[in-house]
Amino acid sequence: MKRLILSCQAWKSTKKKCAVLSIREQFYVCRKMFILLKRALVFLIAFLIVFLYLMTKPSSTKWTVPKPMSHHLTSYPMFPHRRCIPLLNTTHSVVHVPTSQSYSTIKYVLMSTDEWEFLQEKLCWPPPTIENPTPIEATDPRKCTFTVFNWEDNYTVGDYVNVSVVAKNGRGVRKAYGGDFFQAKLYNTELKASTFGLVIDHDNGTYSVSFALLWPGSAHVSIRLIHSSEAVQVLSRHRERDPDKVFFTGYFEDGNIKENVVCNGMKSPRLVGDGSRCCCEYRDPRSGEVWFCRRPSSLPCSALVYHSMGGYQAQLSTNESKILDRGNTNIVLPGSSPVINIFAQHADIREHKKCAPNLDTPVPSGFFFEDRWTSLVCHTKVFSSSDVIRCLTALKPLNLHTSGKSGPLMIVDTESGILITWRAHGLPLRTNKTPMADLHYITNEIDNLAGGERMVIAFDIWAHFTTYPLAFYVNRLVIIRRSVVSLLQRAPRTLVIIKSANTGYKDVYGSDWLSWQLDCTLRAMFQGLPVVLIDTWQMTSCHYSPENIHPVSIVIENEVNLFLSFICLQ
Repeated sequence: MKRLILSCQAWKSTKKKCAVLSIREQFYVCRKMFILLKRALVFLIAFLIVFLYLMTKPSSTKWTVPKPMSHHLTSYPMFPHRRCIPLLNTTHSVVHVPTSQSYSTIKYVLMSTDEWEFLQEKLCWPPPTIENPTPIEATDPRKCTFTVFNWEDNYTVGDYVNVSVVAKNGRGVRKAYGGDFFQAKLYNTELKASTFGLVIDHDNGTYSVSFALLWPGSAHVSIRLIHSSEAVQVLSRHRERDPDKVFFTGYFEDGNIKENVVCNGMKSPRLVGDGSRCCCEYRDPRSGEVWFCRRPSSLPCSALVYHSMGGYQAQLSTNESKILDRGNTNIVLPGSSPVINIFAQHADIREHKKCAPNLDTPVPSGFFFEDRWTSLVCHTKVFSSSDVIRCLTALKPLNLHTSGKSGPLMIVDTESGILITWRAHGLPLRTNKTPMADLHYITNEIDNLAGGERMVIAFDIWAHFTTYPLAFYVNRLVIIRRSVVSLLQRAPRTLVIIKSANTGYKDVYGSDWLSWQLDCTLRAMFQGLPVVLIDTWQMTSCHYSPENIHPVSIVIENEVNLFLSFICLQ
């Protein structure tokens, strides 16, 4: 039976055929090498011996799992700064055994000290040079400016346009330090065309963006200040110090006796309280993940039956609230962009290589034109309803009477032998009341699968971790990575697909900056492994629709087209 396993809050469809060289293709490569190396008889004989061995050895592994994070974090340039906003709760580090003062008692052993330090370096973000800045000293998007420099009357598809941004505070004074979180795009409203531009921070109050010109017609530049550097400092501080900004409810039941208590993923001061009711600890025996609930007054810890979202309770000072105010968040910089006229070229700029695992994600990774995403990662196609039916055949949902937010959900085609299951990624999970028994950790789900060329596993995990210290998220990823590596070692033809983060959040509970940091971490942790990364960050960042953590249908349709391009290869 062909199986597709989806985990998280985003996708509910798909199937697979694996991109592995056939024996005939291997023979073609062998013959080509023979022609090129015909004078090197010794090397040719050695190659033939190896080739005959592989031909006679049944289902031998085609590759060796490389060491993740071995050379670079991501294709996105990072900050080469020495000044960095600190990760304050260093006792949470995944490379240390936490002390008695730590919030958690997990023994983190799945990541080396070198990897952890490397990740910290790559996620380094420059802090303000002013201690306790006031709102008037923060970057004011209405005072910032941008300029298209070296502008020309006409361009050709494939050219680049460069933009300079100058950040100014509320007094209109140019900033002397960086750290502002801008997002940039090139767009044409009439053509429903747009592409992402990477903002480079020069750590002196100026920024630059280089845009690729990817469609014929006209284009305009748009620069938005998502968060000032002062706001980023607030977000980072509260991420590291206060994991209880979002809390959860645990429902304990035993017959007619019921009691609700506060739960969370870390044994933090606000969860512990005065210590008199702390704590029920739920340690997953396989993954080592831990969940904590205050001890109910009348029921044992074993009586925990349901889980749900509890509420929001960030503790911001007056200054912090003003700095994070919506009036200074996600604001387009003033001024009008000059019209950029772009003429077509004869050469085809589209990517023609086959969609397969372990491809780099360039900047830009693609562009919208007439609301269709053209990938620059690999050759994708637009799937009509009939195309999807040919790829996945007719699928019928099975009503499992479970929550649509947490799952599990299932659809099946008994004639073609296709089964698709979906479920949320387990705790922490902001969801409505759902049975604890239905909440499974991703790593356990992967460990329970045999894998193989008839199976696709897709997951997406970041949105419910924006309120926790970075090390908490890293710990979850290294556990999942261990399971993915093990799966690919026992079943190397399994297709593993990971969806990136997307834009949408704009507050202390889930800012785009927090999401971006998690997205970079996610990419880093799986760098070098033969998995697929579906980049949706650039899609949602540049599309004209209002940003939402759950994107609009046209964006999802393009995400699915990209997704299916890795699965429906014929």
